[in-house]
Amino acid sequence: MTQLTRQDCERLDQDDALAAVRQEFDLPENTIYLNGNSLGAMPKKALDQARQTVINEWGQDLIKSWNLHDWFSLPQRLGDQLAPLIGADAGEVVVTDSTGINLFKVLSAALMSQQQAHPQRKKIVMEGSNFPTDNYTAQGLIKLLGDQHEIVFAEGEEIVEVIDDSVAVVCLTQVHYKTGRILDMQAITEKTHACGALSIWDLCHSAGAMPVELNACRVDFAVGCTYKYLNGGPGSPAFIFTAKRHQGKALQPLTGWWGHAAPFAFERDYTPADNISQMLSGTQPIVSLAMTAVGLDISVRADMQLVRQKSQQLGDLFIRLLAERCGDCQFRVVSPLDAAQRGSQVAIAHEHGYAIMQAMIARGVIGDFRAPDILRVGFSALYVSYTDVYDAVDILRDIMDNDIWQQPEYNRRHAVT
Repeated sequence: MTQLTRQDCERLDQDDALAAVRQEFDLPENTIYLNGNSLGAMPKKALDQARQTVINEWGQDLIKSWNLHDWFSLPQRLGDQLAPLIGADAGEVVVTDSTGINLFKVLSAALMSQQQAHPQRKKIVMEGSNFPTDNYTAQGLIKLLGDQHEIVFAEGEEIVEVIDDSVAVVCLTQVHYKTGRILDMQAITEKTHACGALSIWDLCHSAGAMPVELNACRVDFAVGCTYKYLNGGPGSPAFIFTAKRHQGKALQPLTGWWGHAAPFAFERDYTPADNISQMLSGTQPIVSLAMTAVGLDISVRADMQLVRQKSQQLGDLFIRLLAERCGDCQFRVVSPLDAAQRGSQVAIAHEHGYAIMQAMIARGVIGDFRAPDILRVGFSALYVSYTDVYDAVDILRDIMDNDIWQQPEYNRRHAVT
């Protein structure tokens, strides 16, 4: 097979149906940004939205903005905007809080629902190699419950095997945060329901990067973040999906006033809203929500099938170029080679992965590192080009050829990797 050239990648960029979307992002010069799987790039309109929200709405209209600019319904309106991206209906999603807090809410709601229907069920199936927050949150919850609930950890194909009629909830992440491997949402959810359990899916690495079909798969609950592929900004609020069949029945326990049936009645006792609003708790972060709206607007205008197709091609291109140009550098591809089984990232392992990634970042190629030895390269199809991928591998080759990663400054650990 003839080796790919930069001109080949330039031709791919010329034919890219999503190329124009790149212009909607404020990307720094001399930077190849391959870390949208951790933090999405800033949309150009975000700064204007920040000025509008802070200077005009907060600064000039003050508290009137809760009504004048409808701040109060922003979590629900953003949820309705996001819903089509994850295969949900209007009224099934709210944008609020963090992924960890939202997972606590839905896992609690699911367990309490199962406690009423199947009090003997005490098991929660999770993936041990999952992003730690999900596991930590579940561990904290079962300590709080103190009633013999237990987590059953399984990996990959083992997951379906451990789901049986002793399980209350199956709580999994669709795309693995480290390897990018995709779990079969439909098959696992079908097995979950066949055994009488409820399903929870974490969409942090799939929402905005690939089509997601929550209702088609009959998923019960889902959570996810907006600061990765949805480009909502650092720490932007996460989201909760609750299928309509569970609303008003499976209730989350963080019963703040925003989840009350009539918040401004100021009643002494809690009466839950009988819709998706019950998944809210306290007063919402309006400035962050306003920033989130800008990124969401770009994603909902993009064709998610095209986004998925391009991200697969970018990943395939990276893997091929890595083999062609860095085949003697002891890198090992950890992600599935089959693009259909892989999310919008490629993970490669190397003994000196941390230092190599730091050297790449210093050269303007921004990815990240996950212990113990994984370099992650993300492909946000809305703004990553094919020539970005070619140039990134070219720089990586130079770093390896000249042992640049051995320099002391690249071997000092930072707080965030």
